[in-house]
Amino acid sequence: MKLPERVEVVSVGLDRFAAAVRDQGAAATVVDWRIPADGDGAAVAALARLYGPQAHRVDAANAEAVRRLDQGAPKLVGVDRAGAVVPGFGDRTVLHCGPAIAWDDMCDPLQRSVRAAVIAEGWAPDRSAATRLVEAGEVSLEPANEHRAVVPMATAIGPSAPVYVVALEEGSAVAYSSLNQGSGEVPWFGVDSPPAVERLRFLRDVLGPVLAAALDRSGPVDVCSLAAQGIVMGDDVHMRVQATTNLFLRDLLPHLVRSGHDRLGEAADFIASNHLMFLNVAMAGARALVEWASEVPDSSVVTTMARNGTTYGVRLPGHRDRWFLAPAPPVQDALYYPGQGPETSAPDIGDSAVVELVGLGGPASAGSPAVAGFLGGRMADAMAVTAKMGRICAGESSRFRLPIMDNAGTPLGIDVRRVVETSITPAVNTGIVHVSDGSGQVGAGVARAPIECFVAALLDLDERLAHDEPPR
Repeated sequence: MKLPERVEVVSVGLDRFAAAVRDQGAAATVVDWRIPADGDGAAVAALARLYGPQAHRVDAANAEAVRRLDQGAPKLVGVDRAGAVVPGFGDRTVLHCGPAIAWDDMCDPLQRSVRAAVIAEGWAPDRSAATRLVEAGEVSLEPANEHRAVVPMATAIGPSAPVYVVALEEGSAVAYSSLNQGSGEVPWFGVDSPPAVERLRFLRDVLGPVLAAALDRSGPVDVCSLAAQGIVMGDDVHMRVQATTNLFLRDLLPHLVRSGHDRLGEAADFIASNHLMFLNVAMAGARALVEWASEVPDSSVVTTMARNGTTYGVRLPGHRDRWFLAPAPPVQDALYYPGQGPETSAPDIGDSAVVELVGLGGPASAGSPAVAGFLGGRMADAMAVTAKMGRICAGESSRFRLPIMDNAGTPLGIDVRRVVETSITPAVNTGIVHVSDGSGQVGAGVARAPIECFVAALLDLDERLAHDEPPR
């Protein structure tokens, strides 16, 4: 028997085998395949039903959910006091990032942010008194997401805090986000020092009123239009927001300079130094979009993805009061400040992952050299993140376009079925704060969501649809 002189190998799901063949000088093609749901029997059975008998219901619902995410037009309409506009915001309430969590279970950075908010509200004179007040149950701690609001990183806000108000032209969805606190000693980075508390007061007493007056004069701001322009200028509109922030401030500038506020100069100094200003606007816009999409029953498109530094939670449409939780992971692909590293880093934290649900952040990585810097420095690495996000999404954005990928739209609508099937979890571009000492930000990177919360959401969707099977 004559052996072949030339061998070409196709390796199905075995990268190491293909590498060994190549090391011997032969050609090898790798087919990226793995056992669905990592072989989890219950998840595989649920996938069989959701891709099989229930597929017509889920696919139709997903098409509508993606349409809403893609075509909704969120407009920034104003800045107001949180307690006056955010639904259900009590007088002695602090809203925090991520799923619901008890004070004793909060990570150190989030506890510090809550303390700073309590002091800024005037409920306590110092950190010790603030801690006693919270421990006594005299302050209600509630997730911002359960009040149609979102807050980035370790942010916590009280009722006097200023918030962006974003409304959809379609339907009645309205959403809210805190104002960005900027850099330095700030609570959203887990700092509760006197300067951090003073920053909250500055936002309340100076920046909030200045922005409110400017928006009153300018009229509504089209959030997605600015984000679309920013993406082609190198933003992912999560980790890197400079271009979109500059566009936002350009539009507001004529109205800002006409402000009669006696501390306008301080507001201008802050605005000029804060390149993340638009992040919170984008978050509120995304929150309005997912609020609208969450009204679509039977959909497997994820409409909440939030972290509190202890737990990571997702929610699906049709069951908006149910969180599916897993432990918050570390930020895996990270760059750290000198002297910092994984051992000094808190787990993934914040509500800003909401932008990943609408085609920004991780899905837009391919267009951002800044994001590529956290992934090895090559644009090919950033493009690979976008491509992976495409494998777990139900659609593609018609407005967020990536020139480097032949103007393809960013992946849109994370489908819990695809996440569980492929075991590819969403990539979230994010900052990193110190785990315990209150020194603030220690780096930034790309975090990958834990698979467990998506599996739980999938099983719940499967059970709900099975119990709601229409008669034949």
